[in-house]
Amino acid sequence: MFRFDNPEYLIALWLIPALILLYILFNRNRKRLLEKFADKEIHKVIFYSYSSTKSKLKFAILLVVLSLLIIAFAKPQVGTKMTEVKQTGIDVYILLDVSRSMAAEDIKPNRLEKAKYQISNLIQKLRGDRIGLIVFSGEAYIQFPLTTDYSAANLFLSAVDFNSVPQPGTAIASAITLAVQAFDSAATDKAIIIITDGEDHEGNIDDAVEKAAKREIKIYTIGLGSPDGLPIPIYDNRGNQTGFKKDNSGQTVLTRLNESILKEIADKGNGKYYRGNNYEDYLDKIYSDLSALEQAEFGVKKVTDYEDRFYYFLIPAVLLLIIELFITDIRSPFFTRLNKKLGIETE
Repeated sequence: MFRFDNPEYLIALWLIPALILLYILFNRNRKRLLEKFADKEIHKVIFYSYSSTKSKLKFAILLVVLSLLIIAFAKPQVGTKMTEVKQTGIDVYILLDVSRSMAAEDIKPNRLEKAKYQISNLIQKLRGDRIGLIVFSGEAYIQFPLTTDYSAANLFLSAVDFNSVPQPGTAIASAITLAVQAFDSAATDKAIIIITDGEDHEGNIDDAVEKAAKREIKIYTIGLGSPDGLPIPIYDNRGNQTGFKKDNSGQTVLTRLNESILKEIADKGNGKYYRGNNYEDYLDKIYSDLSALEQAEFGVKKVTDYEDRFYYFLIPAVLLLIIELFITDIRSPFFTRLNKKLGIETE
């Protein structure tokens, strides 16, 4: 099996026909200028030592060298063998609250950005475990399903903001139900991590947690914010704070951490509750707990072992470049005889 590790570099091969065209145009223009300078018969006397054949040969060698270097930079590889790798681990769905109350800045820079930062750190520590992300506010949506493609997971995570879910509210029950439905039938240990302030929760949370418990899905909760309450800042498009969120009566809205509901969810879900703050890596603590779970096989991945073969093109390119350095434009008897045999007219 053959492939290029950096196939985008092959686009540079379009330089070859472009250089050939420029070389032809340059030679035509050169001949035209020489004919204006002196008669064609005099060229043989003036440029007696110049060999146009060797000049063309040098150019051809340089084109071959350039082609070989481009192919070498594209990193050609050969697949030597196909191996099957068993994938083992646990399945984790993170449920992230993206409601406007998560904009409060009692946790710096704000609750949502702190949560995203911690999730990103967790993703970087995963080794074989599958992770998925559900964002929720008034409704719940899957941001990305269970995956071991951690680079893609980080990419989708970075796109999360307060506009990810347009409906206002905090639909924790809907998010739990969606996560339970999104888990596949693989015989792996499963866990749900809910990151929220727990404020203004909607739906039948007890029923959602019960369904998760029946499938032996552990539920961990992380509470972000202050129970005392904090105003929600509002910023303009330039990032300047313009005030605080107000209710219909013009009063400043205070967002409070609802620890009681989060503790209840964690207790019924056979998990743990953590109070988030500016200093501790609470997700890391949860992952330490999850690491103790039994890791089950959830699939088999076929992997081809590729070996680099770029030096097959790099070495000839270097050798040809050295040869080109020793070729001059001076006429040689060998090329003179060769041109006569081929019937090629020289200058």
